[in-house]
Amino acid sequence: PVEAPVDPRPEAAAAGPDPKPRGGPKAMPGGPRPAGEDGGGMSGLLRRLARLEDSRQRAAELFRWLLAPVAPAKFLGRHWERAPLLVRRGDPGYYAGLFSTADFDAALRGGEVHFGTHLDVTSYAEGVRETHNPSGRALPAVVWDFYQNGCSLRLLCPQAFSPTVWQFLSILQEQFGSMAGANTYLTPPGTQGFAPHYDDIEAFVLQLEGKKHWRVYRPRTDAEVLPQFSSANLTQAELGEPVLETVLETGDLLYFPRGFIHQGDCLPEAHSLHITVSSYQRNSWGDFLEKLIPAALQMALEEDVEYRRGLPMDYLQYMGVASSDTVDARRTAFVEKVQSLIKKLVDYAPIDAAVDQRAKSFLHDCLPPVLTQSEKSQSVYGFPARWQDGGPCNVDILITKDTEVRLLRHGIIRLCNEEAGVMLYYTTENSRVYHKEEPKFLELDPEYTDSIEFLLSSYPNHVSVDNLPCETLEEKISLATLLFEKGILTTKKPLAQV
Repeated sequence: PVEAPVDPRPEAAAAGPDPKPRGGPKAMPGGPRPAGEDGGGMSGLLRRLARLEDSRQRAAELFRWLLAPVAPAKFLGRHWERAPLLVRRGDPGYYAGLFSTADFDAALRGGEVHFGTHLDVTSYAEGVRETHNPSGRALPAVVWDFYQNGCSLRLLCPQAFSPTVWQFLSILQEQFGSMAGANTYLTPPGTQGFAPHYDDIEAFVLQLEGKKHWRVYRPRTDAEVLPQFSSANLTQAELGEPVLETVLETGDLLYFPRGFIHQGDCLPEAHSLHITVSSYQRNSWGDFLEKLIPAALQMALEEDVEYRRGLPMDYLQYMGVASSDTVDARRTAFVEKVQSLIKKLVDYAPIDAAVDQRAKSFLHDCLPPVLTQSEKSQSVYGFPARWQDGGPCNVDILITKDTEVRLLRHGIIRLCNEEAGVMLYYTTENSRVYHKEEPKFLELDPEYTDSIEFLLSSYPNHVSVDNLPCETLEEKISLATLLFEKGILTTKKPLAQV
């Protein structure tokens, strides 16, 4: 592979291209090496990742593959939230098996794709952006007629229709600690589907088929740097000169941070299929403080009488915009009091609890895990309970004190101490469609908290049920059985053979 990073900062222009990376002791799965027994493309990559015991390591290695040959540390230091990155690989097969136009067609023929909900039909011509969605199911004859007449097709949740995209995103989301989503874009030759705009997500554009001409522009103002929300459609007159202009070819990668304006159009001789992987939507310090500050204020009101004392009777006479230029000792005292209370608020800030609430929201956003064959055989999903000879058989889940267990994945649970009690949120019963299901949780007795923390700290190692820090053996087996039945725990050996 050939690396072609682009750093649009003026001071970087004189530095010249980065040296090609040298091979190191840590070979990257899916990277530039012989595929061996696993095969090439996405299927080989996912098989190699499946052999890694720790889900955090799987996520880190997939992230490394996504950026290769650019090292993740270099990317995070120079480009993440700062500047676009272009990676030219000269390898049309790099993303082979992730998603294709054949997969797009198969999704349409599956009968579950609906206009507006799953698929947008768009066009952009002569400065006008239009959406052409009919109502109802997206029938192949109708969809391909739109495409043939120059319309772009945006599949909004390919993970719902492609097991490979589902598995790809379900691994990657643990790296970001923030929802990893995706859209796929199929554009006819010589057309453009979308107006220039900026987004509120970190975007990784993976060119799957054909080629596409891209232009990327800096944020126009400081207020548009790392914005909270996406922009409206922009006109060409509102843009300056692009900081990056390139033709992305099959196997290439383009990254740009939220707030960077972008537009892509197809060359006359080739169609384009790309997938945009996104993350970090509403995942800023400000979004965290939106959770933290109200909680801190509520705690301060409960514990400190200073926050409950009344405002001065006459404060409306000297405070407010109309009085902002007035020199008045009472104004000075009022402002100093507010500053004092805000500064003191830090002492009441439940930082860890606010983090847990953010994590709870993230777990609701998450895709459910995709199980490897061994994980399936060692979990409730491979348990051989069935109807046979007039009745159910192999129903009993026999966990004993000697059964060795571990979490299915590190990132699938979060323990939250809430007003209603101790809640364990988990992702194993989530939907592949965003928020189709309500958040999934178990209410636990407080004495089980230490056991959940023990399972987290022990991961990825197995521990015997007898070592769980519950008071009685009955409680240990009861907790392990409950977590196994929810798909949260796996056993070192299958509990029953088919």
